[in-house]
Amino acid sequence: MAEEFLINCTPQETRVALIEQGVVQELHIERTGSRGIVGNIYLGRVVRVLPGMQSAFIDAGLARTAFLHVADVWTGKNGGAAPIEKLIGEGETLMVQVLKDPIGGKGARLTTQISLAGRLLVYLPQEKHIGISQKIEDEAGREALRERVARLLSPDESGGFIVRTVAENASDEALSADIAYLKKLWQEIRQRAAKAAAPALLHHDLTLAERVLRDLAGPETVRIVVDSRENFQKLSAFAREYMPQLAGLLEHYAGERPLFDLYGVEDEIQKALARRVDLKSGGYLIIDQTEALTTIDVNTGAYVGARNFDETIFKTNLEAAQTIARQLRLRNLGGIIIIDFIDMESSEHKAAVLGELERALARDHTRITVNGFTQLGLVELTRKRTRESLAQTLCEPCPTCNGRGVVKTAQTVAYEILREILREARQFSAREMRVLAAPAVIELFEDEESNSLAMLSDFIRRPISLKAEPSYSQEQYDIVLL
Repeated sequence: MAEEFLINCTPQETRVALIEQGVVQELHIERTGSRGIVGNIYLGRVVRVLPGMQSAFIDAGLARTAFLHVADVWTGKNGGAAPIEKLIGEGETLMVQVLKDPIGGKGARLTTQISLAGRLLVYLPQEKHIGISQKIEDEAGREALRERVARLLSPDESGGFIVRTVAENASDEALSADIAYLKKLWQEIRQRAAKAAAPALLHHDLTLAERVLRDLAGPETVRIVVDSRENFQKLSAFAREYMPQLAGLLEHYAGERPLFDLYGVEDEIQKALARRVDLKSGGYLIIDQTEALTTIDVNTGAYVGARNFDETIFKTNLEAAQTIARQLRLRNLGGIIIIDFIDMESSEHKAAVLGELERALARDHTRITVNGFTQLGLVELTRKRTRESLAQTLCEPCPTCNGRGVVKTAQTVAYEILREILREARQFSAREMRVLAAPAVIELFEDEESNSLAMLSDFIRRPISLKAEPSYSQEQYDIVLL
């Protein structure tokens, strides 16, 4: 399936949209002030070792201390790793690489097993073996690639390599150039580490626009459109040096209309932030993202197009499966994902819906594991999470509801105020008590709850006055003692 990349560049941020068949499938956003740090290499200092969690906190010079689990401590041995307290100690200096960006309140996740990605190969300086991407399934082809790369390495070569999927048809010259580039990069990193004092940044991964060329563009890519002449020239120079086969795909867009408006990407971004996703048939999805997991509920809505009710449910679930796969990519939802398809009696229908979901997910660049239907009839899957979702990148918790998604009713707030007045009347002596609250709460006191307020005023033997504050949210109030 032909794919196009649209790259929108401003001094503040870079946005990338992946288009397939005229439809936005993925969105990537990188802000200049808060660039993602996955792939960055730091010289870090061990702040604390936690034997009970088999992990350590590392000061890498980031806003929060980063997290290193024993499974990510490279020892050069397979299996049976020693306890973390035997491997590292507090105050020790380590070279570490970021596996996951800080997400929410969690710090970055680190590894001491360094890997450097090129266009065709991934260099593992601490390893010895040559691995092949799992997406290259032909066994004979895998072995031939392994032998080709081995021939290009000198006998005393230190370090190992993983051959990426895009290298399947690469020439020996291209592979040799990638090997030379990665080895030179590793040498520069080691030289910086020898001179630096922890914590220090040793290597910053490529910009988002450059990573499009290195990681995302593939054999199916037909165009890479950039709306900034300066960035187009930089990317062209980068492509000519490291991936000449992509240089001819780069185009500079100089039209009057914004690039993302032209392809409807801005509208898709707004839709991808909504909780509800409408299906063409009339059904809809409800997507709720929490810290623990993401839930997706499928509903028939207004769809009554099939011959009978079972057929209606089946058709809705099939369409939902395709839409869910796209929404996971578009919103970059990761971690545990639970899908509540509409209940189906037929085992054939269940198998068909699950098969459709797996086919649609197969185009995702991110690793996904589908566990099938649970005993409760829910589909459970996991999607690798390495960076924040679209909503986490673009949004913040609502200051009115503090991220709950609901606010207390005016009546609930009114009753809280009555209890607070009684509490303060017992603690403080005041001539009068004045309530400052949102207009809806004050209106309630003046109408339906006026008797309750009068009874309380008689009970505490003090007048209670009211004042509406239009700037207050519904849950906000103050009681002023006069």
